[in-house]
Amino acid sequence: MKLMRTLLTATALVAVLAGSAYAKQLVYCSEGSPEGFDPALWSAGTTFDASSRAVYNRLVDFELGGSTIVPSLAESWEISEDGTEITFKLRQGVKWQTTAYFTPTRDFNADDVVWSINRQFDAASPWATYVDGASYQYFDSTGFKSALKSVEKVDDYTVKFTFNQADSTVFVNFPMDFLSIGSAEYATQLEAAGTMAQFNQMPVGTGKFMYVDYQTDTVIRYKSFADHFGGASPIDDLIFAITKEPAAAQEALKAGQCDIIPYPIPGDVASLREDPNLVVTETAGENIGFIAFNTQQPPFDNPKVRQALDLAVNREAILEGVYSGQAVLARNPLPASSWASDPSSEVPAYDPEAAKAMLAEAGVTDLSMKLWWMPVARPYNPNGKRMGELLQADWAAIGVNVELISMDWPVYLEQSASVERDGAVMIGWGADNADPDNFLGVLLSCAAVGTNNRAQWCYEPYDSLIKQAKGTFDEAERAALYFQATKIFHEQKPWVMLAHSNQYIAHNKRVLNFKQDPLGFHRFDGADVAE
Repeated sequence: MKLMRTLLTATALVAVLAGSAYAKQLVYCSEGSPEGFDPALWSAGTTFDASSRAVYNRLVDFELGGSTIVPSLAESWEISEDGTEITFKLRQGVKWQTTAYFTPTRDFNADDVVWSINRQFDAASPWATYVDGASYQYFDSTGFKSALKSVEKVDDYTVKFTFNQADSTVFVNFPMDFLSIGSAEYATQLEAAGTMAQFNQMPVGTGKFMYVDYQTDTVIRYKSFADHFGGASPIDDLIFAITKEPAAAQEALKAGQCDIIPYPIPGDVASLREDPNLVVTETAGENIGFIAFNTQQPPFDNPKVRQALDLAVNREAILEGVYSGQAVLARNPLPASSWASDPSSEVPAYDPEAAKAMLAEAGVTDLSMKLWWMPVARPYNPNGKRMGELLQADWAAIGVNVELISMDWPVYLEQSASVERDGAVMIGWGADNADPDNFLGVLLSCAAVGTNNRAQWCYEPYDSLIKQAKGTFDEAERAALYFQATKIFHEQKPWVMLAHSNQYIAHNKRVLNFKQDPLGFHRFDGADVAE
């Protein structure tokens, strides 16, 4: 008999799980609700965990627990000598998931790849704006759209991508969530029925797990896809119990009501490790937490104002009060482990008196501003409210009045990306791949304004260097360009950089073969639960 589990979490899972009590279940206490289930539309790791990493595959993926690129829906690929063409040979016999709302009539093929890319690339596609207010954020902000010339079907199992010029960042984007491959047949069915929004609500993929249902802000249920080309998951049911309070997630873990929690409170890691029923794993933080000013709105369009506010931040106090010392202060917008992170950079100074003088020099008095604080815990920011309170006090000390505001996470993400957003927003980033452009381009380029560039910072001297770096495959040359761009970043201060945090995962010891990901992904491909 398979494992029977009784769930008593605060999210009222008992009723939801009726009918699956005899299945082998793994319960993951997710820190927030997904924005939707179409990974191409969104940018949050919470959303990717619930969509692309469970339901979908890509042409290539990262190896489980690592950052090496390995075959997935493509068995092999060739890159032309000039770097402008990538040809993928596709895996044959890959099945699409059969759900209560879709029955496929064919296997995965090149038509699905072409559709998945062109819906993001072609502004005239009916899929370009099929969800109100949403956009293909990563497709734009990574520069993939501007780099792409065409994608074409060579035959049923061969696809060729052609790019406008050599771009050293293109291939490393292919394992990313926004390039997940969807079913063209499912899309056609929805389009004909006039129900295209369902694509973002009820996903169909080729991944290890099939979507079953979602009770908003409460629970998401999946079941193993028996016909996955890599074999079925040993887990019958994967359950996301949405538990927004880290303390509540920890209590559920200790009570056996959750199997895995993603972001234990840093100050509680030592005590969790003492629990004989739990396992806590750790990786260095390939991430950064920061505060992004809206540089297109006064007075934050003035670099002197941004520099003054940066000088007033007591980072050491934040390191202790928010991260419990389980992080390192940021010297660059890139993690220190990156080959493009300038080792000569220093942690920004803390000098409230100089900050006051600089505000006066900028002609700014009686400044009032809004600071958005994050409503969910992430590795780069485990306690947004506490961080907001510390920053509020720091800025009050130089005569700046700060109003703290927040909202539900999906709304926060949507509204904080707007060019019209006021004040400063608390946010952060975890690496999607090992390329420095994933930080320096995706978060700070002109192409990313209005999406992932929440500073809304478009500065041509910086942007020019980033573009030059993308255009060469010589690592030393790229590093030199990124060092120059970083110096401009430090001068302009579109962000208050805070910290690169360690990343922790805590799970019940009965969880087997779960691998912590160095990039901060949460994948359950090979995980099992002891019976």
